[in-house]
Formats: sequence, C-alpha cells, structure tokens
Amino acid sequence: MTTTAAADTVENAAATPDLEQPYRELGLKDDEYARIREILGRRPTNAELAMYSVMWSEHCSYKSSKKHLSQFGEKTTEEMRRHLLVGIGQNAGVVDIGDGWAVTFKVESHNHPSFVEPYQGAATGVGGIVRDIISMGARPVAVMDQLRFGAIDHPDTARVVHGVVSGIGGYGNCLGLPNIGGETEFDPSYQRNPLVNALCVGVLRHDDIHLANASGTGNKVVLFGARTGGDGIGGASILASETFDDAKPTKRPSVQVGDPFMEKVLIECCLELYAAGVVEGIQDLGAAGISCATSELASNGDGGMHVDLEKVLLRDPTLTAGEILMSESQERMMAVVAPDKLEEFLAITGRWDVETAVIGEVTGTGRLTIDHHGQRIVDVDPRTVAHDGPVYDRPYAVPAWQESLNADAAEALPRATSADELRGQVLALVGSPNLASTSWVTDQYDRYVQGNTALAQPDDAGVVRVDESTGLGVAISTDANGRFSKLDPYVGAQLALAEAYRNVATVGARPLAVTDCLNMGSPEDPDAMWQLVQTITGLADACAELGVPVTGGNVSLYNSTLAGEVGVGHIDASIHPTPVVGVLGVVDDVATVNPSGWRAEGLGLYLLGTTREELSGSVWAGVVHDHLGGRPPVADLAAERRLAEVLGQATRDGLLAASHDLSAGGLVQTLVDGVLRFGTGASVTLTELCLRDGVDATTALFSESGGRVLVAVPAEAVDRLTALAEEHGVPLLRVGTTGGDTLDVTVPSPSGAPEAATLSLPLAELRETSEATLPAHFA
Repeated sequence: MTTTAAADTVENAAATPDLEQPYRELGLKDDEYARIREILGRRPTNAELAMYSVMWSEHCSYKSSKKHLSQFGEKTTEEMRRHLLVGIGQNAGVVDIGDGWAVTFKVESHNHPSFVEPYQGAATGVGGIVRDIISMGARPVAVMDQLRFGAIDHPDTARVVHGVVSGIGGYGNCLGLPNIGGETEFDPSYQRNPLVNALCVGVLRHDDIHLANASGTGNKVVLFGARTGGDGIGGASILASETFDDAKPTKRPSVQVGDPFMEKVLIECCLELYAAGVVEGIQDLGAAGISCATSELASNGDGGMHVDLEKVLLRDPTLTAGEILMSESQERMMAVVAPDKLEEFLAITGRWDVETAVIGEVTGTGRLTIDHHGQRIVDVDPRTVAHDGPVYDRPYAVPAWQESLNADAAEALPRATSADELRGQVLALVGSPNLASTSWVTDQYDRYVQGNTALAQPDDAGVVRVDESTGLGVAISTDANGRFSKLDPYVGAQLALAEAYRNVATVGARPLAVTDCLNMGSPEDPDAMWQLVQTITGLADACAELGVPVTGGNVSLYNSTLAGEVGVGHIDASIHPTPVVGVLGVVDDVATVNPSGWRAEGLGLYLLGTTREELSGSVWAGVVHDHLGGRPPVADLAAERRLAEVLGQATRDGLLAASHDLSAGGLVQTLVDGVLRFGTGASVTLTELCLRDGVDATTALFSESGGRVLVAVPAEAVDRLTALAEEHGVPLLRVGTTGGDTLDVTVPSPSGAPEAATLSLPLAELRETSEATLPAHFA
C-alpha cells in the first residue's frame, strides 16, 4: 500500500472506476475482486479493499470449508445442546457444568507464523486464543498446546522447536496460566509446515457471558489495550491463507509481536469492566485486526457502526488507513459501551493504565462507515465483509494414490522371531521421537501456577478445579493422529475424537463438549479437499454418536509446502491431514481423578477392552519398518461410550488407583508410562490376552486398537469393577500386578515354541531410553 491510500475516498473510488488496484497481492482472486465491485456498485477504496482482502481470506471466512462445516450444526441434536450456553459462531463456545458455573474453551492454529518467526508466532498464538476466552467474559485458567514439527534430525527442526517452545512457555508463564497438556510429535510431512495449535479454557458464571454484538444506537465503540503498529499486516489474508513460496516475498508479511505483560493487565482490566457491568458487547482483535472487530461487531448487531480511524492510537504514525485496518497488533480489544457508562469504563481502564480511545459509535444505518481525518474511506454493508463472503464448493475426489496406500498393510510386515528382537523393538519405540518423554518441553511450562491444577502432563487429561468449595472441575484432552488420517481421513478424525473422549473418561470425567482445529493442505488440491470433507463428515458423525457437540474451532488450510516441488496430486504434496480434537469433561470432585501411573505395590492390573490385529499406521510400523500404509484401527464409538460409562462410575465409586488409555505405541507403551509415572514396576502376563483375542505377541504389545484402558485396582475393588464391566458389556481381563523396579512382560514365544518368553525391562533403562531422545537433539 502507498501513502495515497488515506486519500482514496468513497467519492474518489466512484469517480475513478478504472484505477488498477493490487488485489492479487492482497490474496484476492479475480472473481472475488469483481464480486466486491458488484456489491459496492463501484470499485472499492483502498481501505475497503484491505478490509475485504483480510475478511474474505480463507483464514477468516472459511470459504472453502463453510459448506461442509455446516454438518456440525445439522447433526447436533437438542439433547446434545442441553449443556450448551453458547455454540458455534461466537469467539468461543460456552458449556454449563453445573452449580451456576460455565466453562468456555477453544483451540486455534498459528501455524504459518510459527514457521516464519517461531518465537513470536507461537507466543501470539497463545495470546490470541487467550483473548478469545477473555472476550466471552471468562477468566482464563489454563492453556494446552498441540505441536507438530518436521523430522527430528532435519537441520531446520531445532530452530522451529526452540522458538515455538520458548514462545509458548514465555507467553503462558508470564500470564500465570498453567499449561496442563498437549502433544509434541515429529514427522517429515510437517517439515516446513509446523503445526502450533493452542487451546485455552476459561471459567465464568452463567450471567457473566458476553457476546460480540454491537447493538444500541448511540452506544460508543471503544478500542483499548496496546497501540496499533505495523506488525502482522496481511497475516490473515496472505500468511495464513496461502501456501508458502520462497519466490514470492508477499508470502512473508511480518509476524505479530506479543507482550504478555500487557495481556495480563488486559485480562484483569476486562474482568473488572465486566464486573462493573459497563460492557454491552466485546470483541478481541486478532486475525484481520480492526477490519474484523468492526465488521463482525456491526454484522452481529442490529444496526450499523461509524468509526473515525484517526482516533486509533498508533505506535507508528506513518501507517496508512488500510494498514491500520489490516494490522494484527496484539493485546487489543474493542468494546461497545453505553454513553452513560462510558465515564466509568474509562475510569477502570485508567486505573489499569490501559490506553483507551473512543473511536466511533453504533448507528441505525445498517452500514459500516469509516472516516479518516474527515474523509469517508469505507462505506459498506458489514455483513458483506464479515459473513457473506464467498462460499466455494471446491472439487474433490479420492486421491489416485489412496487405494495403493491402503493396500500396503502393516499387518503383513515381518515380526520379531525371538524374545531379544522383541525386547529391542520395545526399547526402539520407547526412545522414538513421538513416544519418548517430552519433559524437556513440558518442564519449560508452569503446570501448577494458580494452585488449581489437579492433573497435568503426562497424565491422560489436564484437570483444573473450578470451585474450591465443592471440588467441581473440568478435564480437557487434545488429540490427533496424522498417520491414521492419512490412511483414512474419515476414520482418522473419529479416532482423534475417540482418543480425546477416552482420555477425559480415563481420569474420571464425563465428556461434555468438543472443540477442533482441522489442519489440512490446500483446498485448491482435490486430494487435500477430499481429506478435509472426509474429516469434517467423520467428526460430525462421531460427535453425533457419542453425544458431544462441537462448540467451535478453527480450520487451517494451505499447509502444503511441498506441492510446488512434487506437484499437486502427489501423495506427499501436503501435511498429513491432522484434525486436532479437544474434549472437555466435567469432574464432580477433582480429588477423585485418576493418575496415569501407580504408586502402590500389589495392585491388580486389568485391561478393559479388546485387542485386534491393528498395526497399520501404528508407531511400531513407523519406527521398526519406516512404513505407513494399510487401514487404521476400527473406530468403535459404541464401545468407547460404554467404556467411558464404566470408567466414570468406577472413579466415582473409588475403585481405581490409576488409569491409562491405550493409544500410540499400544499396550507396551501404556505399561512403560505406568511404571515410569511414579517409579513402581509391574509384572504382566499376556498369554491369556493372546488366547482370548486371537492375537500374537507383536499384536498384543503394539496394536493400537481403540476402546482400551489399563487400570490399577486394589484387591477389595476387583469384584465391584468386574460387575460394573459386565453390566456395561466391556471386556475385562487381569494382566498383571504392580511392584518391583522392573517391567516384566511375559508373552507367547515369538518363534512359535511352546514355552513363553519374558521381556525384563529395568525401570532405570526405560527411563534413560525415554528421557534421552529430545535433549539429545535440542538441549
């Protein structure tokens, strides 16, 4: 943009219809630009062009996914809505958890910025999702993160890992928010498209809910928080909504710069504003900045809005009007305030030393008008900017390579033929990048600040106390498996939901609601678009079957750096489709929750669920054979629901000393996690499991069948747990006993000999193997 942008008025735009405008550089297609001209009846001013470019971007408008995302609403029943106070469409969903308490939570991506500038990209990703939670009227109480990096030994991976982990820890720790869980994984498919998905959860009373609506003619529009600068300009329209291309500098706009200390002050200031009752509507400024906040507030309201842009407080006085509108400077909020409450509003922001500017007011015109130094530079119907953007029905089809990928099943791969070989494979998995201890990462995050964390990483779900007097709390788990989704995106999405649902149930919570972040390739690639459609459909169907509604989320597309190198339609053109699914559950008393490992000796170890020969997409296939092919495990959602009922009741009845789900790495990894959690070993025999389920030693150890949980049970509780499992039709089998300083696992002989084989794994060796991997590459 040039300095002439400020002088390009609506009147001038009408008088100069043939003036060439740089719409392509702003990410708009030819037909989109033509449609804007049709809507306005003239060419857009430069400021209007800036607004439409960011608000019609993929990141803000969901133009490629909106048609398919409607399934979430269409497949949500009234029963599923029973606990929903606010659903899809606002900054975050809000769920009733009882006793007048509500919880709001959401996960969003900050992927491309985190590759360009890892520290600030990740830090501002945390800041942005926290402001979404603030804007609902809630106090943020915890964060989580889902991280995907390229190959652990790639020369560039360390740069991204160090920046992202430092950014998340630096920002979250400064805010005083506990980081209670997530995942950190490595795969070559994410090499230049790391995934940084951040979740925040907040707590509020029912009557504290605030919405992003601008209503009430004469009400004032107030911008408060940090000043507006030149950082993040074009972030939504270009950085987040197109594929990286080193040859095009327009793909490298500046990344936002975060200030966590300003955000901390903003949190407390907002909460005092809410308590004083001086806020009619509120919106955080994230992607698309003022363009988004003004157009969405006006569009959600019942009138219009007028803004005097020169009243915006600036860090950089050289910014043009378009740049002011597009800037994604952080730590900013926009509120709608009644005139008779404005003085009190300003007094509160003044006490917190939060800079504030009254920049406009709500009107009854139905239009969004913006003046800059007395010149009209924007005059639009706000709905055309915020909600009525293009909706694409993009072509999609099953990829040409899908059939051959599915035919290459891991079940046909060679298996260990001796106990020593099997033991070596166990240790290889334990030390592999995606199963090794992530303590090098998580130790950089504060997990217990505020004093309400009941469980955190490495347990199955993070648990936070909401009400100190009753112990009421919530559990949250976020999960994804890109390898499964590559094999079958429909089933992969369901398995991600099933795992998060199971993790929440494993700690003893009742699963209640879902948020998601769908990380995919380019929607202009029919292969990636098919993956997106299958993912949404699979997730919507699974939510309906499990009875948990989607409350909101995010779609991150154009994660397809390699497309230009290998070509669209190639099996490696995009990242593995990676739907991150977060499930929130309610815990009646956080004092009862189950850790993932056991402290006491002499507890019985019982396996809930059935093991099938499901090795395709498994960590065993990847680590031992460098293989990805076949079909993912079955997503038995009815079994997951029955299992959750057993776990919930068993926890409430105090029957469990520990509980840990089976997922990546299978049963043996769950056993390793269990013995390392508190340093108490176990002796396990899988002969009866192999006979009952008709599987061999490799399958018993490494299968990643869903619907399974390992529990540690005191002797006096075994009969009650057995009856409970029988009542719900959940298979239950004793597999071992806790105690000692080794993990001893007896399996049928891999060679087929009649005698059994015992794998003896000292805890010291397991711990050293697990904890060495990440520090060896990054410390």
